[in-house]
Amino acid sequence: MRAAVIQFPGSNCDRDLAVAFARGSDASKPAQMIWHKETGLPAGLDVIGIPGGFSFGDYLRCGAIAARSPIMQAVVDFANRGGYVIGICNGFQVLTETGLLPGALMRNSGMKFICKNLELQVKTRDSVFTSAYQHNAKITVPVAHHDGNYQADTDTLKALQAEDRIAFTYTQNPNGSLNDIAGILSENRRVLGMMPHPERLNDPQLGGTDGSGMFDSLADALVSA
Repeated sequence: MRAAVIQFPGSNCDRDLAVAFARGSDASKPAQMIWHKETGLPAGLDVIGIPGGFSFGDYLRCGAIAARSPIMQAVVDFANRGGYVIGICNGFQVLTETGLLPGALMRNSGMKFICKNLELQVKTRDSVFTSAYQHNAKITVPVAHHDGNYQADTDTLKALQAEDRIAFTYTQNPNGSLNDIAGILSENRRVLGMMPHPERLNDPQLGGTDGSGMFDSLADALVSA
């Protein structure tokens, strides 16, 4: 599996994501780190990660400036050609700002930054990101966000539900997200955005492995492919 991680000023989970991608990668091909000012992507990539953090200080709106960085047009083109993309936390915000995912991430309903482990429910196994989990499995994954309140119009919510594109929900909603949504898939199921951080619990030395199913899912799908 050949992976890349996009880096912006203010990214702070980029190396964590690169290490998590390495679970399924050839050791001689670690995830490539790509600076936001680049205009092209390396050939032969399987998956691109947009990491968490505070890109450009969260000015204007979270992810709004990052979404207009030079590299993001290449990421959008990659996704539109059928490439796999995952955006975590700030990365989810960036993906909604590019239009690769619908909806928006608003300020938490409690108006406070939330940083703790939370229980999620896996709502679909029908994606390369979730196939290693059991349907409706409950997993513990950390969150760390101030703007994780997922909002979308009625038609978008109906489509997400009807097309089985809600990847994860919170069992105890921390931020006011509609329908307890914690992560969603694109129409072609090749782009995932989620607010929780699976890369922070993917090794026993990190205190848990519930996040490892995501990276195992990717490895199983993309290495075999």
